Amino acid sequence: MSIIIAIIIFGLLIFIHEMGHFLLAKKNGIRVVEFSIGFGPRLFSFDKGDTKYSLKLLPFGGACQMLGEDYYGEEDVDLDHENSFESKSVWARIAVILAGPLFNILLAFLLALVVMGIVGYDEPLVTYVEDGSPLYEAGIRSGDIITEFNGENVTLSRELMLELYVNPLEGEPVTIKYERDGKEYEVSVKPELKKTYALGITYMATDTPAAMEEITEEGAFAKAGVKKGDIITSIGGVEISTGADLNSYFKEHPLDGSELECVLTRDGEEYTVKVIPVYGGESYVLGFNYNMARVEVGPVDAIKYSAAEIKYQIKSVIRSLGLLFKGELGADDFSGPVGIVDIIDDTYQASREDGALYVFLNIANITLLISANLGMMNLLPIPGLDGGRLIFLLIEAIFKKPVPKKFEGVVTAACMIAIMLFAVYVMFNDIRKLF
Repeated sequence: MSIIIAIIIFGLLIFIHEMGHFLLAKKNGIRVVEFSIGFGPRLFSFDKGDTKYSLKLLPFGGACQMLGEDYYGEEDVDLDHENSFESKSVWARIAVILAGPLFNILLAFLLALVVMGIVGYDEPLVTYVEDGSPLYEAGIRSGDIITEFNGENVTLSRELMLELYVNPLEGEPVTIKYERDGKEYEVSVKPELKKTYALGITYMATDTPAAMEEITEEGAFAKAGVKKGDIITSIGGVEISTGADLNSYFKEHPLDGSELECVLTRDGEEYTVKVIPVYGGESYVLGFNYNMARVEVGPVDAIKYSAAEIKYQIKSVIRSLGLLFKGELGADDFSGPVGIVDIIDDTYQASREDGALYVFLNIANITLLISANLGMMNLLPIPGLDGGRLIFLLIEAIFKKPVPKKFEGVVTAACMIAIMLFAVYVMFNDIRKLF
């Protein structure tokens, strides 16, 4: 089932991307020679008007091949020059190329509307402040809503999480803006250096069972054999019914390196493990927790927070690329089709017991994430991607003269080879991770 879902998702994303190119090409009077989904041998095709529509064997790509573009159909250009890609104004060609990535971002926005409309958004609400911590001394309390963190606007909790991940706390004060009872306040807080311990798990602090959302590789729970989707029912002798109960337990019993006995269930079977929190060294902390659960919203706010979702996804891509260039992320942090299929399978398996609605919402959430990332990555100024083609067209628009086609072709071909080699590396790396 997961393979079928993955093929549907890939097909949808490719179709939307190529449809963006297709519609703008038709709008500008450009002849589309072939519109295809997939690569390799044709499984099915038909002709309508002057376009061939094809479904091909490998569902990992597609094409909107226009007359005169990249030498395609060049022998026919002289016969039908006025309908060729190259005959159109530079701004018309820019619109055609830009449409593919923008349609992916539009799809992500529409999917965000669906998700926000049904389950709402992750409100950046402070859920716990440790007594005597830097944030407590600054006056922030549970129930306050963070609106800005160190100069970065915060609309979703994940934006706060992203900021803390990209820019970990150090000894310098941080500026925080927050709302309480409709009024906005601002404080400057100096983080405190403390010893930290971790179990290597993430979970939702809600009134649903305390299921393991993620298990960190080489973390305490991973070493004990706990898997994603397992549910904690007891920890340290205290009964745990929900993620909120588990969150309350950790508030009352901060990790200090002592062994914990945990009772969990997997597929209805109960088992017990003993785990020792992993010492994470000393790090700077503010002494608070924040909400990651969803809050329901009305139709108007659903539009507002869907726009915030797209902003967050775009920001995530930009910041991840920044970490890549800094050497803080590597090729191993990328996932290709194999890795994405594995993520889809994990999501499907973890949510199917909750019913079809939850499966749909989780799959929709993954699809919007991939679609937004696909749109942004395609806009990178690398020849072989839409962004690279846009750079050549912008040069033409500025200097009123096109880049020599042979030079563009050589550079694009070289970059395409590099992209394909990188894709092969990522694919084999994804396969290695599975084992």
